[in-house]
Amino acid sequence: MSDRNAWGDDPEERDADETVAELFATETEVARRWHDHPAVVPAKAVVLFVSRNGRRVGVSIAGILLILVGLVGLALPILPGWLLIFAGFAVLSTEYVWAERMLKRAKAVAARAKDRAIRRGHAGGGPDSIVTEPDGPADDSS
Repeated sequence: MSDRNAWGDDPEERDADETVAELFATETEVARRWHDHPAVVPAKAVVLFVSRNGRRVGVSIAGILLILVGLVGLALPILPGWLLIFAGFAVLSTEYVWAERMLKRAKAVAARAKDRAIRRGHAGGGPDSIVTEPDGPADDSS
């Protein structure tokens, strides 16, 4: 199986059949222990396959849940929607290249929006700018 045919973005990911073949090839018939018996090897292969990909499944579930809660948060005023969506993509980006690309793009868009907002505030004398009048003569006649 070539790396291009692997599911997802992880080139380390392998098919369960390859894991079974590897288990059969690693030890000789004489050195085989009870848990390496041909009747047990398929179950052992499933456990190894799940343990290798279990983190990916957990990260996927956690990231998707964060994104879904973030989408609900966009409609409800009590949840920080965008923050949860960005957190979901940050979690997914630990395992998926596409999520990392989307997170980088979102960060770039947010940085440009921040820069535009700062420029508008300084150039136009926005609502947050303080207007001061020149100081007149000091009135210290006490």
